[in-house]
Amino acid sequence: MAIEVIAVKRELQGKGASRRLRIAGRVPGVVYGGEKDAAAIEMDHNSLYHQLKHETFHASILTLDLDGKKEQVLLRDVQVHPFKQLVLHVDFQRVDQKQKIHMKVPLHFINADIAPGVKTSGGIVSHILTELDVACLPKDLPEFIEVDLVNLTAGHSLHLSEIKMPKGVEIVSLTKGGDQAVAAITIPRGAVEAAAEEAGKTAA
Repeated sequence: MAIEVIAVKRELQGKGASRRLRIAGRVPGVVYGGEKDAAAIEMDHNSLYHQLKHETFHASILTLDLDGKKEQVLLRDVQVHPFKQLVLHVDFQRVDQKQKIHMKVPLHFINADIAPGVKTSGGIVSHILTELDVACLPKDLPEFIEVDLVNLTAGHSLHLSEIKMPKGVEIVSLTKGGDQAVAAITIPRGAVEAAAEEAGKTAA
């Protein structure tokens, strides 16, 4: 899904100029990287605010339309007001199609309801990770990574090495030797105690 951000070059810079932009419903930002110089830009606040609500906006190659010229970028940083619904500043990085990029990609968990640890043991799924830092060429960047829990049993964990990754996509921590748990199924304490009590009654 192509996502486009409309921007224009920002002539005035500094705190005062940025404050006036925000009052006028605009968001200051910057685009950098590649063989071009960094450029100060501005965008419509409401449009950008609604785009930021979508998960894919944070983990996709975006098309930046800057004064009518389009280039591919990644969202690298967003500054928001601590309590107002206000985007203060955004950073975009230009994409080189021939160079690998590092991105955090969200995890989508499937088949939790039919996992043995849930269906037959009454366990609860715990999501230890919700996103992964991956490395790949821009053309291979997935919008999300699917984690299948269909075989996960109670008391066990699913690790990074067990995730089926899209072609051309690497998990950064795995390349460094780390095989962290991604999800686990645990039995609630109350259920364990109830089972023990029931077993005691049966034995008696």
